[in-house]
Amino acid sequence: MAKKMLEVSHLRTKYITRFHEDVYAVDDVSLTVEEGKSLGIAGESGCGKSTLALSLMGYYFAPLHYMSGDIVVDGQKISGMKPDDVRHKILGSEIAYIPQAAMNALNPTMKIESFIEDVMHAHKIAMSKKEIREMAEERFNDLGLPADVLDRHAVELSGGMKQRTVIAISTILSPKVLIADEPSSALDVSSQKLVIRMMRQLMEKGYIKSMIFITHELPLLYNVTDDIMVMYAGQMVEKGTAQQMVFDPVHPYSKGLMGSIIVPEEGMKTHTLTALKGTPPNLKNPPKGCRFADRCPYAVPTCHAMQPDEKVFNTDRMYRCLYSVRRLREVYANGTAAAKPDDTAIFQ
Repeated sequence: MAKKMLEVSHLRTKYITRFHEDVYAVDDVSLTVEEGKSLGIAGESGCGKSTLALSLMGYYFAPLHYMSGDIVVDGQKISGMKPDDVRHKILGSEIAYIPQAAMNALNPTMKIESFIEDVMHAHKIAMSKKEIREMAEERFNDLGLPADVLDRHAVELSGGMKQRTVIAISTILSPKVLIADEPSSALDVSSQKLVIRMMRQLMEKGYIKSMIFITHELPLLYNVTDDIMVMYAGQMVEKGTAQQMVFDPVHPYSKGLMGSIIVPEEGMKTHTLTALKGTPPNLKNPPKGCRFADRCPYAVPTCHAMQPDEKVFNTDRMYRCLYSVRRLREVYANGTAAAKPDDTAIFQ
């Protein structure tokens, strides 16, 4: 059985605005990532993807605040740890994070080698300047980056080169979990390809043990990750294999996301684009029932009255939807599924 690198149980985090209002950006999210596996997280802007990424590191600073839930990295519980302990013992070495617009995070006055030296000193790793240089050159060469990048400043690098350099710096301590928040955004197609290839190399060469890849593009995740989780209004609404999520989504929101994107594998001439009507709910005051109910074409009165819990179907597929229960019942009745979902409680 594969070792679990990251286990998250019923995580809840919120933002507190300057008007002392609570915004429930991550609400009851659970997930697991095993060694050697990658999980993609998708959803429209504002669904909570980036907030979840920040929350998973266990390092909170205003206006983001931890509420409840557990985060376990390679068997070590990091939720509730002191901020200084998380910063020095966990971040970078156990779990690493590549933020959005990471290429703009490099100080233009510093050489790339200096960033790596700072990482080593921050984690109190006893290495000489020469040893750090040799280790960095070996890692950069192994990932397809020329060693002379270490002697350059950020302004001397192209956008794609800066992004790959940031990824190399972030993973220099070989973390157990890498969280990449839209690492290929704002890049041209050829640069995106190089970044994705580099992410795969990190896994193949064992420099990282597992990965979470965040984007709003479901088809991109199909080529990068093993599993995909879709978020909506701070919650997980569906999770399955990449194949399932791209070619057979069951949650109405997941179906809407795929319907709004052209997937080359489906055939561009036969694919009809659709659009999701309405807007996401205000997370300062989430609705009592399903958060997607007001936009869902399949909603029934029960959907507006009660919030569905997470349900598991066939062990590798999860969903949070009454319609999905009915949809999967039909699949089971047609003999195309191996197990029937345990959905009795949700209809009581």
